[in-house]
Amino acid sequence: MEFDWTAEDSEYRDSVRAFLAEALPPGWDGYDKSNLPKYKAESTAFCKAMAARGWLTQNWPREYGGQEASPWRHAILSEELSPIGEPRGSAYMNVNWIGPAIMLAGTPEQKAYHLSRISAGDVFWCQGFSEPDAGSDLPSLRTRAVRDGDDYIVNGSKIWTSHVGTADYCFLLARTDPQAPKRQGISILLTPMDTPGIEVRHIDGFVGEQSFHHLVFTDARVPVAFRLGEENRGWDIVRRALSVERVGIAYYKSASFILDAAVAEANRNGLIADPEIQTRIGETEAAVAAAQLLVYRVVDLRAHGLPPTADSNIARVAQTQAMRLAAELAHIVFGEPGLEAGSGGDIRRALASSVAAGTTEMQLDQIASHYLNLPKS
Repeated sequence: MEFDWTAEDSEYRDSVRAFLAEALPPGWDGYDKSNLPKYKAESTAFCKAMAARGWLTQNWPREYGGQEASPWRHAILSEELSPIGEPRGSAYMNVNWIGPAIMLAGTPEQKAYHLSRISAGDVFWCQGFSEPDAGSDLPSLRTRAVRDGDDYIVNGSKIWTSHVGTADYCFLLARTDPQAPKRQGISILLTPMDTPGIEVRHIDGFVGEQSFHHLVFTDARVPVAFRLGEENRGWDIVRRALSVERVGIAYYKSASFILDAAVAEANRNGLIADPEIQTRIGETEAAVAAAQLLVYRVVDLRAHGLPPTADSNIARVAQTQAMRLAAELAHIVFGEPGLEAGSGGDIRRALASSVAAGTTEMQLDQIASHYLNLPKS
């Protein structure tokens, strides 16, 4: 089996690194999210610069502003952007799964409007999925959307929602048939964030400023024309979208980044001589390598045009395990300074990885129930 990159892919990676050195300031360690207008302006400028090079949506079909690049090119881009703090802001979601979901189920009007803006790099989204009583068990969501003529009237709430402070649209899941089984009766509404009746409540979070929000919907009117796909059939679209999101971020590279920083610090402070630290370094290195290999398997399946499989869930679990081991090592080696944003051992980024795109426990449950057909008890 050949694992080397092609000469063209290696040249592309070098081009991305050169672009990052030019586009990002020296010592860049992520955006200042305490200043949302500045954050949005800077991430928009970065996305537009990527779009100008044809990189932002390079893996998309040409008819939607892409270049039909190999999934491997998309993986290279993720490997270069994820460890340094994702300069695209929430636009990584646009590219990885929101745009593809609209391609899959959108009307011609929805595709023309939303995909052109995403490929141009001038729009940001958040996802309205988890709820106070339906986090990991997403199909149990209770936010209601009741048909009223040409509109839906939405009432309910979403929680732990990221990127709300810069979002122009929300990829909103709502229940349109409360009598249907929980994986049915769900619809997707492409909802503008300036819709009257949407209240944003900030949630203080250990993992970083502006990481979490609570969205409250009170008689918010969303046009029926903004529904993605058929009414009550949104879950099938979401399942496919989530299978893409699970490997859309190169967490194994972030884990490797944290590991390298921890090893450097252990060499500096003398902890490298501790046998326990040496063992943890080896375990983390092995976990990172395993996660990378499993993600590459998913990329290879996509490169061959095959449908989503349990490999996406397995790769996600492997990535979160690698992040956890790297974070635990960094916590020991750096101590309290490792909790600071921008530090080489910033372990906070590892915490969200086990929750985003479905908790690790949910991934394991999906593997057991939907792919191994194991009994529930």
